[in-house]
Amino acid sequence: MSVSLRRLSNMRSWRPLLAGLSRQCLLGALGACLAALAMPPALAQNDDTPPPLETASAVKAPATPASQVGKLTLDQQVKWLRAAQRSGALAALDDAQLVALFQSLDPLALPRYIKAGPNGYASYEFTMSRSERIRGQWPDKPDHMLVRLARDPLRIYAKWLPDGAHAGQEIIYDESKRADEMYGHLGGMLNVMPLWTSLNGALARSQSNHHVRDLGTEYIARQYLAEGKKYIEAGLPRSVQVEVKTIEGVRVVAFTFETPIGQPRFYAKKETLGLDLRHPYFRSVESYDNDGKIFERIVFETITPKTFDDSTFDPKNKAYKF
Repeated sequence: MSVSLRRLSNMRSWRPLLAGLSRQCLLGALGACLAALAMPPALAQNDDTPPPLETASAVKAPATPASQVGKLTLDQQVKWLRAAQRSGALAALDDAQLVALFQSLDPLALPRYIKAGPNGYASYEFTMSRSERIRGQWPDKPDHMLVRLARDPLRIYAKWLPDGAHAGQEIIYDESKRADEMYGHLGGMLNVMPLWTSLNGALARSQSNHHVRDLGTEYIARQYLAEGKKYIEAGLPRSVQVEVKTIEGVRVVAFTFETPIGQPRFYAKKETLGLDLRHPYFRSVESYDNDGKIFERIVFETITPKTFDDSTFDPKNKAYKF
């Protein structure tokens, strides 16, 4: 889900940026801090809490016990899942109850629940671990990334953290300024040499099969729904294995889907997606090819709703190393 900057050292054209911080900027930053302190508590909570504006105390747990949900209509099942997620009742179920619950649901209940979302936030910060098989090679170490994302317009800042592969890289994308380009630099000694590069060029794809716009929990949800549509169009049953796992300290219900057709008709021959119990989105995905080899693994470690000012997506930000 990242963007490659591996070949930046081969580029002859560099555009270094000058950074400055005026008194007006300092006042603006102070104002932003004061505004953050005045934000509702829900926006400061971490990924182990329900989504903003939806607290467990404000939503009643569904009256129907989990063991009887499979007998409800499809619409009622989706409503039950939503109420159980919002109230915290879903996360309170034990492993056996969760497996039995999701095995009993209508096959369309989970897609309807995911589609209703929200699959992310208007603006949020997350950390993620990501590995991809590139040109047949599985990396020795995953990328570990910090990402700040805001929508309408889509703006993204991403940094590769020190304990992962490609440490020190940074990129900024702002579709309101350059919809088809990103700005970034390599880590290490070359971090003073940033440049603009195409989202879809060879440079951007040398580290990933995706581009910067694919970052975020929404992409996983869209891909899951798109694959489900393919199953329906092909007239194939979607075999599912259900289990409960703890991934990076977060408890999820893991769904493993496998198709008899495999690639290239489907994105993967087999996929395992980890559903967050406190939010209607997936926290993890593992994808396997026709030979049973894993080619992608993504884990969202922390997901925190936040508001950002313009400096977050400005290369002149003193906190960045552009």
